Amino acid sequence: MFEIRTYGKSELALKYFPNAETTTGALSNLSFWIRKNKKLVKALRSCGMPPKSKFYTPREVSLIVKYLGAP
Repeated sequence: MFEIRTYGKSELALKYFPNAETTTGALSNLSFWIRKNKKLVKALRSCGMPPKSKFYTPREVSLIVKYLGAP
């Protein structure tokens, strides 16, 4: 079962893309998935997510899981 908690962006990206060759690749893939989901982007903005943050809060993680599914 996936735990909703604070995650570093790279840490969460590797949960979604465990077979990525690099952490940067996993992060790029997750960022792409998030950007492509307009409802998710809107929800993250409405909860006040800073674009340059290095972490996802539990609320942001729960929104990501809601729109993308659990890793």
